Amino acid sequence: MNARNFFRLLEARWAQDLFVCVGLDSDLSKIPEAAQVSDKTYPVGLDPTATIFGFNSAIVDATKDLVCAYKPNIAFYEAHGGAGWLALYQTVTYIHEVAPEVPVILDAKRADIGNTNNGYVRAFELLQVDAITVNPYLGAEALQPFLDQKDRGIIVLCRTSNPGAGEFQDMVVSVSEEQFANISRGQPVSDSEFSMPRTMPLYQYVAYRVAARSTGWNKNGNCAIVVGATYPGELREVRQQIVGDMPILIPGIGKQGGDIEKTVAAGIDSRGQGIIVNSSRGIIFASGGSDFAEAARRETVKLSDTINDCRQKGE
Repeated sequence: MNARNFFRLLEARWAQDLFVCVGLDSDLSKIPEAAQVSDKTYPVGLDPTATIFGFNSAIVDATKDLVCAYKPNIAFYEAHGGAGWLALYQTVTYIHEVAPEVPVILDAKRADIGNTNNGYVRAFELLQVDAITVNPYLGAEALQPFLDQKDRGIIVLCRTSNPGAGEFQDMVVSVSEEQFANISRGQPVSDSEFSMPRTMPLYQYVAYRVAARSTGWNKNGNCAIVVGATYPGELREVRQQIVGDMPILIPGIGKQGGDIEKTVAAGIDSRGQGIIVNSSRGIIFASGGSDFAEAARRETVKLSDTINDCRQKGE
């Protein structure tokens, strides 16, 4: 069994009014010269492992007392093959060493048939990350190897922050009697008290399936969902009507243009918590100079203060 529990770690950070998740989308081409390690044996002229890890560790050192989580996006590491994977492994290990109280979310958006997911889960365990993002398209049966990870967070894509998200996510679906019965049995209220539309956008249906405790995906109480800050109306609907106090990972703040005041008002749960507000480029690339780590800290403080100001307004 994993000695760390994602949700306990997250709750402890929330108790300190920490809601910022720093996305370690460490694009090698954007890493400041001050953090670059030259090596002409690589096509890009830089050592990807040393450069990415050195950059990440400086960001972590500067922000570790301010965040509720770190979220490396696997694409920026896979792009460099073994050297990138080593940088990712070193980064996660370093976070555990210097900030063991801060959970690490692997933004991998995994989804495949169950047998393949067994392999993904083994990689998940090797990296010792505390949570992972997954794609719901293949259904709960295929994702069961992830859902069985009781101490780790399984964060399901619901309403993503990209402009084209509605192409599938907004499609209206009809709920059959069997599907309604299956979801209603998973709610904390009685069947007679539970209500759910019989037609709804697909993203809402995903949220209902994930949130149902006894018959849905969240039997182990280890699920969360992703809803982008660029869709505050949908975020409010999902929070108030469907998922209750389930944690919501909220990307889209910063460079993607999400409104932080609307996001906090729409996303906080009944306790004034429940949000993991991610900012990546807006924090880690706040400066292209030698002060990049100090700039990252300033932006993290600024975002954290704004979130808490918005939370107080909502009380």
